[in-house]
Amino acid sequence: MTQPLSEAGMSDTTLTTLPASAPIEEAIEAVEAAGAVIIEDFIGPATLTGLWEDLRADLERTADGDGRLVGEKTRILPGLVRRSTHSVTVLRQPHFLGAARHFLQRPVRAWLGEQRIAFVPTIQLGISRAIQIQPGVPVQGLHRDDTAHLRTHPGPESRVQVMIAASEFTARNGATRVIPGSHRWDDERGPREDEAVPAEMRAGSALLWLGSTYHGAGANHSDGPRTGLSYALDLGNLRQEENQYLSIPLDVVRGYPEDVQRLLGYEPCPPMCGLYELDDPMLLLRGKA
Repeated sequence: MTQPLSEAGMSDTTLTTLPASAPIEEAIEAVEAAGAVIIEDFIGPATLTGLWEDLRADLERTADGDGRLVGEKTRILPGLVRRSTHSVTVLRQPHFLGAARHFLQRPVRAWLGEQRIAFVPTIQLGISRAIQIQPGVPVQGLHRDDTAHLRTHPGPESRVQVMIAASEFTARNGATRVIPGSHRWDDERGPREDEAVPAEMRAGSALLWLGSTYHGAGANHSDGPRTGLSYALDLGNLRQEENQYLSIPLDVVRGYPEDVQRLLGYEPCPPMCGLYELDDPMLLLRGKA
């Protein structure tokens, strides 16, 4: 199922919606073409309910933004991995993890003496946050999230991100808007509102997109809040947007499976980023350092 662009749009691509049963390769192909894809039932009902149970009270206590770092009538709750173990399901979701590995873990070749070595970067969690926009919120300016890493375009990707619909996303209540195909643009080409299409989806589904794709929250013209849960996987050699080492206490990190610990940044990125005492930081988590 696809959502066609308006005739005023400049792109010849569409935003594709795939079922949760779709092969990872099909999702990657859709992202290659449009810079984004919607995955229906990205997480199951039990995981969605668990996330709401873990996050609801903190989200209700979170104050609305003042228009500076966080927009007015907008609530952002960071550190979801610390607040909910159901984040493990999100980080292990096959389309999310598979797309991150495909787009980010591309070999970089460098000379070491007379040998040419291929280094494969790791991936790590950049953000995990709830974003709730209240009725009356205007549209967010269209932007690229890889601006956090001061990326230039065209160039290698540095981020793969998801926005899970914790509540239904509609054009009326402020569904994330995406410009399909904008991941191919250079930095001279600016976004236009008439090129963006809303990622409408039911609760539990998710928008998956690249850091180079222009997007932004829509205006909420409904009478209720719209809530999304966003997680991003970034290149392991870049600074994490959220400082996971301060955000998540070590005793909480130690309670997660090893693959998730590594995604939180406790894994050195070749050739030498993120070392602890010139060794693997996993030794610290295992009490061997």
